[in-house]
Amino acid sequence: MSRWKRVAAWLVAALAASGAALGAAVIYFGLYDVSATGPHTVPVHALLDVALTRSVKVRSADIDVPDDLDSPTRTQRGDALFRAHCVQCHGAPGQAPEPYALGLNPAPASLVGSARERPAAEMFWITRHGVKMTGMPAWQYRLTDEQIWDVVAFMRVLPTLSPEEYRNLAQPATAASGASSAASSAASSGASSAASSDASSSSPSAPAAAPSAPIPPPTPSEPLRVGDAMAGRDALQQYLCVTCHAIPGVPGARHHVGPSLAGMADRSRIAGVLPNTPDNMRQWLMDPQRIKPGSAMPALGLREQDARDIAAFLRTLSNFD
Repeated sequence: MSRWKRVAAWLVAALAASGAALGAAVIYFGLYDVSATGPHTVPVHALLDVALTRSVKVRSADIDVPDDLDSPTRTQRGDALFRAHCVQCHGAPGQAPEPYALGLNPAPASLVGSARERPAAEMFWITRHGVKMTGMPAWQYRLTDEQIWDVVAFMRVLPTLSPEEYRNLAQPATAASGASSAASSAASSGASSAASSDASSSSPSAPAAAPSAPIPPPTPSEPLRVGDAMAGRDALQQYLCVTCHAIPGVPGARHHVGPSLAGMADRSRIAGVLPNTPDNMRQWLMDPQRIKPGSAMPALGLREQDARDIAAFLRTLSNFD
């Protein structure tokens, strides 16, 4: 071995040892923040995202998708299972997740966005096996494979449903006729071959649960202050904003269903209806359904101070900075 090759080998070994020592020190001294109120750093989030994507793709490659996956019968059974077990963490068109899901980190994926991108086999694998350290459970011990495929069938239809159509599917009288045709026609016309994360229940014939009422914001316990942009950056992750919107500098979901918030400060209107002012943004964040009925954005039960802080952060997102 030449002298330069020996030097290069020693240099690589020294760098590897230094990196390992640095990593061990970060772990041993508790320097990495594991709290759910603090997001992963962008590099860590990107690494975990790649690991998840590749792991799921490799393990789902040999799964056979049922020929009748898009049948209306499967879709209707999957609707009941989805409402019983999935909407609580993932939400649905116009419906917020339950309060306990809002603080999960990583945030539960928006299944509308994931269903547009993930193949059915990947969605089945994730639902059946779950994902470590995400809060996503494995359903294989609680549901049959047929039931899991029913949920996959419904999730493939989910991106085609408006908030009103999704609500109407929960009405027993309508489900047998007009309202259920939204899911049935979407299924038979072939909802996209993409889908995602979570699912399911115990009995496919269980009645669909009615959507939960909007989460009431808690009563302020302290005097309200002027919005704080840094506090807003942290708060928006606790209300799952990153599952639907791409936000510059904030780690979030790979697949998004809402518009990017890049350049939000430069836009003239909020949701096309309100002049873009901090107070109007506060009102929109606290009750989007009152301002724009039928919007896909649900009422998430923001505290007023959190809404002020998030509005202040959004004012920093300018394309001209």
